Amino acid sequence: MSFTYKYPRPALTVDCIIFGWDGQNLKILLIQRANDPFQGHWALPGGFVEPEEELRDAALRELEEETGIKGLFVEQLFTFGSPDRDPRGRVVSVGYYALINLNEYEVKASSDAGDARWFFFDELPSLAFDHENILDVAYKRLQAKVRYEPIGFELLPKKFTISQMRALYENIMGYEINKRNFHTKVMKLGILRQLERQTDVAHRPAYLYEFDEEKYKELTDSGFKDLLFITEGMLLKNKKTTHSKN
Repeated sequence: MSFTYKYPRPALTVDCIIFGWDGQNLKILLIQRANDPFQGHWALPGGFVEPEEELRDAALRELEEETGIKGLFVEQLFTFGSPDRDPRGRVVSVGYYALINLNEYEVKASSDAGDARWFFFDELPSLAFDHENILDVAYKRLQAKVRYEPIGFELLPKKFTISQMRALYENIMGYEINKRNFHTKVMKLGILRQLERQTDVAHRPAYLYEFDEEKYKELTDSGFKDLLFITEGMLLKNKKTTHSKN
């Protein structure tokens, strides 16, 4: 059955904000547009939603088509609908975001993407459409999320040090974190199991830890009730660079 609509219908798109962790640095995945508008400009992966397609399915499809990455767990971020955000007309976009270990995924441009590449946060090119605003919203959401949830264990080695874990959070927050306070807070959560000390290191060997999935599930099931993982008092005044040259 066909319908006649009284009101104009805006187009619907999805945009994917993929944060990647390489063990030292937090990066963002961008594609270089092969077609107009903004041909040759860098942008977030994304595209138009098919008429009978679920929003999340569209996001995963576009991500795979443009970057080769598939099978991610993505969370819905926000809806962006400024009337002038797209020169082609009224286009509303729904953002999805994820935090992944970029070493586990091969990025390969395809479809309408001329290139696909990881960028450091402080070395981002000018972005097409309103994607700088979308990225800013996603980054603030990620920073808020880590304040209330100890996340990112899938990004760390199976055995890791507290320093390695703290480095991940420092990159996300953009600030150095007090070592003693961070260690105390993590251990009080009870989600880590202490193992042996490091071997074959030039510095004083630190203890290695592993992630306790059952304890973490208990926290998850409680909705992280009354948990403020990263507090203002734990952040030092030194603003941390978003990437390391090491």
